[in-house]
Amino acid sequence: MAWQIPLTELTIGEDDVAAVVQCLEEGWLTMGPRVDQFERGVAAFCGAPHAAAVNSGTAALHLACRALELVPEDEVIVPALTFVASVNAPRYVGATPVLCDTASPTDLNLSVESVEPHITERTRAIVAVHFCGYPADVVGLRRLCDSRGILLIEDAAQGIGCLVSEDGRRAGTVGDAGCLSFFSKKQLFVGEGGMVLSSDEETDKRVRLLRSHGMSASTWDRHRGYGYSYDVVDVGYNFRLDEPRAALGLSRLAKLEAGIEARRRAVRQYRELLADVPGVELAWSDEQVERSSHFAFPILLDDAEACDAMRTGLADRGIQTTRYPVIHGFSGYRELAPMGSLPNAESAAGRHCALPLSASTSEAEVEQVVEAVRSVATGLPGSVR
Repeated sequence: MAWQIPLTELTIGEDDVAAVVQCLEEGWLTMGPRVDQFERGVAAFCGAPHAAAVNSGTAALHLACRALELVPEDEVIVPALTFVASVNAPRYVGATPVLCDTASPTDLNLSVESVEPHITERTRAIVAVHFCGYPADVVGLRRLCDSRGILLIEDAAQGIGCLVSEDGRRAGTVGDAGCLSFFSKKQLFVGEGGMVLSSDEETDKRVRLLRSHGMSASTWDRHRGYGYSYDVVDVGYNFRLDEPRAALGLSRLAKLEAGIEARRRAVRQYRELLADVPGVELAWSDEQVERSSHFAFPILLDDAEACDAMRTGLADRGIQTTRYPVIHGFSGYRELAPMGSLPNAESAAGRHCALPLSASTSEAEVEQVVEAVRSVATGLPGSVR
């Protein structure tokens, strides 16, 4: 379907194309010098001592679990409202995910209060997701984890650049590992890609070893004459990022800050124009809006029926939307929690609707979407006509 206003739009500049073409012309395509430059650039942007590039955000989460040595006896607390990769990563290493409710009906992240009841003697780690780019309370969760001897993994796949502390620390730098995604819809996109941030040198070394088959020397090392052979010292994976994507990432990284600010301006406009629309509730606070990096902009409807009607009405007007199901609503994950046990997450999953948002979203597009939302809302049950 050709959407009049799609959920997100990718703006590729001539400089982005030139960066990739130059990489292709130079002829080295697998992990090499551009990946190294991209890692250093992202580490500097995020304020992380170490950053290891991988081929997806899911791989980043998987390697974080491996590098932090989670094992089958461990339990890992994960939000029930997230993308499924957050829950799959602990399962990849045999650990048991324990689903947790959101902080409140309108704060769709974890909080210390939501997590504490789920901690047991088997709890080894907490995965804190910066959902839709809004900062979870990782500072409070860090204190909790330190007091209980628990690891903290930040899933910042949707949250690169969001501010998570009063002193301006960015997502991915508070936990024992921070995981980024560069999927096509993300604020920093390369198509497929990810990165593991860490302040611990040994964790970083472990991720780098595991991302490339557990090999003691990379292809790029051997190409430069740093070794004629290699050893394999652990069971690893082929999770490498390639040079063309790193080239695109380097080009896009220079525009990331401006892109986040453009998203923030669009969200401010959305919130101002939607404030008086009947049946529409805004998630998160104004303060959280200013700290968010705005991967997505969800609104909350009265219930799932109203949300479905809103999405259908917007689709009829050529406007694309999306929403995230609750994890234990998936057929392969129902055993993780009974429906009704995590009311905030279940309610939010049913009634949130993410509106179009990207760095190129214009004021006119926001106005058009809001007018469509207002038009559909007047026809919903219980609305003021």
